[in-house]
Amino acid sequence: MNDQTYTSRELLSWIWREYLKKHVKTMSFAVFLMIIEGSTLGALARLMEPMFDSVFVAGKREALFWVGLVLVAIFVLRAVTGVWQKVLLTRVAQLTAGEMRVDLLDRMMLQDGAFHQSHPPGFLIQRVQSDVNAVGDVWRAIITGAGRDFIGLIVLLGVAIWVDPVWAFLACIGVPLMILPAAAAQRFVRRRAREARDLGAHLATRLDEVFHGLVPIKLNGLERYQARQYRDMTDGFIETEVRAAFGKSAIPGLIDIMSGLGFMAVILYGGSEIISGDKTIGQFMTFFTAMGFAFNPLRRLGNISGLWQIAAAALERVKELMDAPVHLKNPDTPVPPPTGTPDIVLSDVALSYGEARVLEGLNLTAQAGQTTALVGASGAGKSTVFNLLTRLIDPQNGEVRIGGVASTQMRISDLRGLFSVVTQDALLFDETLRENIVLGRADVSDGELDRVLEAAHVADFLPNLEQGLDTPVGPRGSALSGGQRQRVVIARALLRDTPILLLDEATSALDAQSEKLVQTALDRLSTGRTTLVIAHRLSTIRNADKIIVMDAGRVTDEGTHDELLSRGGIYADLYRLQFQEGKTVSDTRGLDALQANQRVETDDRPNLLQRLGQALFG
Repeated sequence: MNDQTYTSRELLSWIWREYLKKHVKTMSFAVFLMIIEGSTLGALARLMEPMFDSVFVAGKREALFWVGLVLVAIFVLRAVTGVWQKVLLTRVAQLTAGEMRVDLLDRMMLQDGAFHQSHPPGFLIQRVQSDVNAVGDVWRAIITGAGRDFIGLIVLLGVAIWVDPVWAFLACIGVPLMILPAAAAQRFVRRRAREARDLGAHLATRLDEVFHGLVPIKLNGLERYQARQYRDMTDGFIETEVRAAFGKSAIPGLIDIMSGLGFMAVILYGGSEIISGDKTIGQFMTFFTAMGFAFNPLRRLGNISGLWQIAAAALERVKELMDAPVHLKNPDTPVPPPTGTPDIVLSDVALSYGEARVLEGLNLTAQAGQTTALVGASGAGKSTVFNLLTRLIDPQNGEVRIGGVASTQMRISDLRGLFSVVTQDALLFDETLRENIVLGRADVSDGELDRVLEAAHVADFLPNLEQGLDTPVGPRGSALSGGQRQRVVIARALLRDTPILLLDEATSALDAQSEKLVQTALDRLSTGRTTLVIAHRLSTIRNADKIIVMDAGRVTDEGTHDELLSRGGIYADLYRLQFQEGKTVSDTRGLDALQANQRVETDDRPNLLQRLGQALFG
């Protein structure tokens, strides 16, 4: 995350231009109501002089009723205008926060894989939810309070100056003494608030990791460790928040001191004028009522100044994400996507994540309508190939062509519309089974839906669900078994009916019975499509039209299952290792072990296999 700092003027200009300008009519009417509400305080203060001098001192009993009626009318007007403008401005504040939240989510979903590697989910959740909420809460306080209090303060100071300009000057004598301390307090609050936002993001990230890893945490007895880690982070967050609260409270405190000095000066100077008869009791009460009324708006404005620094710290983080460049963009003159069943060609593709080289001069071809399998150790670049095909990330060098069209020449939506993807982590949303299959489409007929349910074997377990297709699947599909989730994703892919199918370890986490059902559904799904498969279980790809062996971001061998076995090499060694003496081992372990010994001569492979068998099987 960049430590970009924006001035208050830049932040206010941005939020006005992007969000508030469209609500200018509503805000203008609300400001008009603010003027009325703020002016009522001046009217109350101005009423003090005739009430004391012409009624109380002069003893005009008959005027009491009319004075009281005017007071009631002022308070009723204040109440009506206050409620009305608060409702209007709260609506504007909520709409602004809602629009900002949606815009931020849209922006985050446009970013590539590299961005999301450096910005974990908990961090982004904190930005979208907590930071925008903080901005909305403070913004609501500002636009519903600052305008009214500022107008009220101006009116009340006008009344005080009208009574006696010298008294008004003396009342403000302490203002110069608080300028520098207040500015320092604001800078302090901004820094502490910025630290608190970052610590809050780290807390959200840790919670995200804990809740998604509860099972391994329990199995490894890490409950106390994780609780201690979270407690330490929470202690730091609390300390930062308390320090920010100190700075925020210091500003109204400075105003209290300034007001006390001002009242003391007025009493010493103005009291002698009243005693000498130069000023009346009514004038004195009007002045002190005006300054007394001005005291609370002034304190609230000082408090809002601190609140704005907190909001500005949150808004800085939001704007940083809004300003983050989007590297994956649509071309200026997009080319239509290919029709029919396309082939896939990667030519001299190179890709790095920071200093780590993932792909180096990769060349591979997947023929149209055929099944191509990718085999290789963890880190060989297999999943990266899938990310390149779907433009989750772009290569630094080389080209990806789908049906003869470069992936970067198509609209991203058109490109991704060519693919259906089934992975070992079947992603389901916390919605109904039906919604997880149709994904918001309204043009799916009952016949279409029944066909894909049958083909994906979802119909096999559907009668066991009490609400059928309207059954909620739970967070991440937790109400379904692993095999059921995979079949739901396959039904989704069948309904999508795209010309290219990507399978990433689609059956690796399933038991034998579920794997058989899912594999049958996958066979149906891949018929007539260009299919790429990532698999560590070599038994699932024996019938692939072509198998590509990858190592360190390059293609080291390719051919059919029989061809690769006859030539020897990594694939043949791995196959023998997996199936020797009827035993199986983890393919990833086998590949990693084999590649660590690739410099062994060919005629030494029997000894290599013997050593690997001893290492892996004991």
